[in-house]
Amino acid sequence: MQRVTGLGGVFFKAEKPEELYQWYEKHLGLQRDSSEPVVFKWRHHEDKEKPGMTVWAIFPRDTRYFDPSRSSFMMNFRVADRDALIKVL
Repeated sequence: MQRVTGLGGVFFKAEKPEELYQWYEKHLGLQRDSSEPVVFKWRHHEDKEKPGMTVWAIFPRDTRYFDPSRSSFMMNFRVADRDALIKVL
């Protein structure tokens, strides 16, 4: 069974997210639309017509988005069959 097929997103907390977004844009060219996260758009290897994306986002240090985890970062993986993978896990 195919399990993880790619990275769906990387999310982390920072003291000053807006300033950090500006640093990454200035020095690394990571651009976003208005107040949205950075989105890397791509096409699936097996089907070039099928679009995909990977999200890169910075959250305020006090965000509750990661709750109930107390971690300072989160990674989401893309999987071929989520229900089948959950059964295996």
